[in-house]
Amino acid sequence: MPFETVSIIIPCYNEQATIRQLLEAIYAQTYPRTSMEVIVVDGMSTDRTRDEIAAFQREHSELPVQILDNPERFIPSGLNRGICAANGQILIRLDGHAVPTLGYVERCVHDLEAGLGDNVGGVWEIHPARAGAIPRGIATGASHPLGVGDARYRYTDRAQSVDTVPFFAFRRELIDRIGKFDESLLTNEDYEFNVRVRQSGGTVWLDPAIRSTYYARPTLKALARQYWRYGFWKGRMLLRYPRTIRWRQVLPPVFIASLIGLTMAAIVLPEARWLLAGEIGFYSLVLLVAGALAAIKQRYFALLFSLPLAIATMHLSWGTALWWSLIKFILSKK
Repeated sequence: MPFETVSIIIPCYNEQATIRQLLEAIYAQTYPRTSMEVIVVDGMSTDRTRDEIAAFQREHSELPVQILDNPERFIPSGLNRGICAANGQILIRLDGHAVPTLGYVERCVHDLEAGLGDNVGGVWEIHPARAGAIPRGIATGASHPLGVGDARYRYTDRAQSVDTVPFFAFRRELIDRIGKFDESLLTNEDYEFNVRVRQSGGTVWLDPAIRSTYYARPTLKALARQYWRYGFWKGRMLLRYPRTIRWRQVLPPVFIASLIGLTMAAIVLPEARWLLAGEIGFYSLVLLVAGALAAIKQRYFALLFSLPLAIATMHLSWGTALWWSLIKFILSKK
């Protein structure tokens, strides 16, 4: 029985540190190389990303690797350019920050052929971008339920139907049915795509046997920028699909609103000062407990402090950005 052809689409920008590792992992896949092609859609990188890709092409000519320009530099436009150039019956969306495990492609194809989902993906194994307490705290927070709620692709070990998955695989016909990626959303394009999959009657399937290593942001500043983008564009997506909101997405903006409201009320109401102090104290205690448990589990004392800092950065950046997205939208309509 012939193998189905697979096109692996990778939008990237300035990924010289990880792009070679990603390509080597694709080369090592258990799926036949003769049935795979790789399309790297580069946002006009200014580092040595293209040099790394060219070196890989010279050493591994049996795996077709094509480089496309993405002058817009945004992930949705890069994905759509890759889709247009792809020849495969099955399309897999990967990322320059991630490295798939050995049987990633084979398992994706298996699940699609078994009819488990219209769009299938797996679990992130989130690793620190480099050594140190802060990078390790960020990586731990990015897979901690307190940081990501019920985003099961970050930690589950049970196959199931879910609302979204990262780095997923689907048949080309799905694009004919629901359309390409929405280029008006500069972030959150994966979630929006999966909303349309589910609205069309399709299934988004998470298989924990499909795994990839994802390298988290290395600093709190980089983490804050990342979650600001996530929150801002989540706000824009919720304006379009309000019924898709999940409880994990409600809590950070509610927390931000309560902090602002109690701070303003505390100017004139002593009771509000006590409530504000209590809320901050309880929140800090919860984070410290999470840090302590993680420190004990991983036997790494610095997590007692670095994990709370990472989770607080995620919550505050994401929640504030979501409010700013909604306010900016309202002001633009006046």
